[in-house]
Amino acid sequence: MFAPEQYELLDFGRGRRLERFGGIVLDRPCPAAEKLPIERPELWSQAQARYERLGGQQGRWILREANLPERWTVEHPPFQLELKRTEFGQVGLFPEHATHWDWIAQQVAQALQRTGRPLKLLHLFAYTGGGTLAAAAAGAEVVHVDAAKNVVAWARHNAALSGLADRPIRWIVEDVRKFCKRALRRGEPFQAVLLDPPTYGHGAHGEVWRLDRHLPELLELCARLTAQDRHW
Repeated sequence: MFAPEQYELLDFGRGRRLERFGGIVLDRPCPAAEKLPIERPELWSQAQARYERLGGQQGRWILREANLPERWTVEHPPFQLELKRTEFGQVGLFPEHATHWDWIAQQVAQALQRTGRPLKLLHLFAYTGGGTLAAAAAGAEVVHVDAAKNVVAWARHNAALSGLADRPIRWIVEDVRKFCKRALRRGEPFQAVLLDPPTYGHGAHGEVWRLDRHLPELLELCARLTAQDRHW
């Protein structure tokens, strides 16, 4: 988990959430809180930026401080992540993933201690690399796959910020299903797979991803890739 000074969910309700990422307080949409009341209305004036949707996935940030930095960092030892406000209302971090990072690091370390060999992890839809860095820092060999070139570059930057640029991480910009099929043809095995698929998305060359249509096939591919020596 994050230390309180690195991330804190301050309040939520009426379709919004108020969060502090390091020293920056943001007010963003939260559909899950649409029917919930705001519990601490006195806190919301602390927001330094508010994201408003304009239609579809597009929106805009309304800054309440003129000199608010465009980029800043938060720490989740032993690594750190650079954050920035994106046009989609994201900042490059899903805080709820931190608990998973802790578990991943524990599993990787236990596998290394038990076998004396680094665990080979496939990270799909890998985004800005929190799971990748947690695994690499604990001793895993990681293949990091995401369809968005700019996001993979962001993840590599996070690795450099964290002093992990020299760890055995392969950075792949590709549609995840295409990569898995190619890995099977090459006979490239993995011992674990980490994935956080979106509901809908596009691959590196316009491939369409739909969770309800494509997830069963992807999970079957993952099972085949880890069939020889599966850790999880």
